[in-house]
Amino acid sequence: MAHDFAPDTLFGTTVTGSDGDKIGKVDEVFLDNRTGRPEWVSVKTGLFGSNVSLLPLASASLSGDVLTVPFDKSKVKDAPHHDPGRELSESDEADLYRYYGIADSSSTTTGTTDTVTDTTGTATTGTATTGTATTGTETATTGTAGVSDLTTGHGTGHGTERAAGHDTSGPDTDDAMTRSKEELHVGTETREAGRARLRKYITSENVTRTVPVSHEEVVVTREPITEENRGAALSGGDLTEEEHEVVLTEERAVAAKETVPVERVQLGTETVEGTETVEATVREEVIDVDTDTEVDATRGRDDRR
Repeated sequence: MAHDFAPDTLFGTTVTGSDGDKIGKVDEVFLDNRTGRPEWVSVKTGLFGSNVSLLPLASASLSGDVLTVPFDKSKVKDAPHHDPGRELSESDEADLYRYYGIADSSSTTTGTTDTVTDTTGTATTGTATTGTATTGTETATTGTAGVSDLTTGHGTGHGTERAAGHDTSGPDTDDAMTRSKEELHVGTETREAGRARLRKYITSENVTRTVPVSHEEVVVTREPITEENRGAALSGGDLTEEEHEVVLTEERAVAAKETVPVERVQLGTETVEGTETVEATVREEVIDVDTDTEVDATRGRDDRR
C-alpha cells in the first residue's frame, strides 16, 4: 500500500536500513497512479552510485530527514534494478514485491506507477483513467501524464515534478555548479635544528727544552821559583803542613710553570641563505557537459575568460 508521505518531504532524505547503516539518499519518488500517493523511492547504490535500487514505502517510517526501511543495505543493493526516468511496469512491480516479500498491492489494478523526479523545471502529474476490458469487467488502466520534456520539447510517458536545481547525487542546489581547486601556499617555519656548545677541558703533554749550563772545575797550576815569586814562596815556615780549599760552582737546569692567557673563544650564529623545493599534489574540479543525443552541445557558449 502507498504511504501518506508528501513527495517533497522524501527528496534527498537519508535512507537507513534495519541495522542502522546508511543505504543512500532518495533520488526519485514513484506515485501510485490510482491513489496519487508515494509508493516507491529510488536510491543510488553501488560504487559511485552506479546502480539504482527501488525501495517500497509500505513498511518505511520517516523521522525528520531520515527514512528508515526494514531491510539491510545488502538486501537493497541486490534488489532488481530499475532504469532512471522510466515508469514501473506491472511486471517490474511484481518482481520487486516478490523480492521484498510484500503482498502485491497492484493485484486488482493494471495501472503502473508514475515517477516524480526532483529536477529543475515544473510539470503536471498524470492521473489515471478507467476503461473496460473485453470480459466486461471494469478495471483501472494505465494513467499517463502530460509532461513537456524540458530538453527535447516532446511529451514523455510519465508524470514528473521538477524542483529548481536538483542535484541527482544529493541535496538541492541552485541552477549552477561551483568549480573549485586546491592552491598550494608555500611559506617557512622556524624550528630547532640542533645545538652547539663550548666545553673546556685540560690535556697534558710532555715538553722538552735544551738549556745551556756551566760548572767550575779544579785547575792546578805549577810554576817554578823565580826571582819574581821567591819572596812569596819563602813567606811561610821552612817545613809546615798547610791546606788550601776552593769552592767549585755549577749551573743546573730548573723548570717553573706559569699560567698565561692565550685566546678568547665564544659562540654565535649567522644566517646562511639557501633554497628548498616543496612538492605537493593539488586537486582541481573539472566540469564536463554531458547531453542527450538530441541536444546540439555545440550551440552552447563558454563564458569563461
